[in-house]
Amino acid sequence: MLNQEVAKLLNEQINKEFYSAYLYMDMANYYADQNLNGFENWFFIQMQEERDHALLFRQYLLNNGEPVVLSEISAPEAIYTNFREPLVEALKHEQFVTASINKIYEAAYIIKDFRTMQFLDWFVKEQGEEEKNADDNIKKFDLFAGDPKGLYMLDNELKARVYTAPSLVL
Repeated sequence: MLNQEVAKLLNEQINKEFYSAYLYMDMANYYADQNLNGFENWFFIQMQEERDHALLFRQYLLNNGEPVVLSEISAPEAIYTNFREPLVEALKHEQFVTASINKIYEAAYIIKDFRTMQFLDWFVKEQGEEEKNADDNIKKFDLFAGDPKGLYMLDNELKARVYTAPSLVL
């Protein structure tokens, strides 16, 4: 049985992860509309990862005898005016998710919930990777996208990303 505050935070994280999936699908749709299929691919895969993260939190709650409480997922409201904006928003969003996971970790730490801390260790590492990838995308865009050939090459690089399901063992 989990501490009720930790369980509440984990349930809230499911919603945040599903929102992340919505947000990244919205970004993928934006790039699809702009015919930047590599950027679309990168964000579509990001959407799949976020959905999987939500399902991992769900399974952890179920494995610990806790009910899963789903809440409304808001639609993303951003309107992008250039190709760089979604990249910047993605980094900001990843930083938000990192802060949220850190909050759950802190709550688990205070009550010495070592099992939840161990579960969250994978997400802490994952968020470091997520933030780095988002930052790398901005840096590459800034470096190459000012030139149409550079944008084309970056789009092709992002098109090569393939989906890999998370390997976290619950």
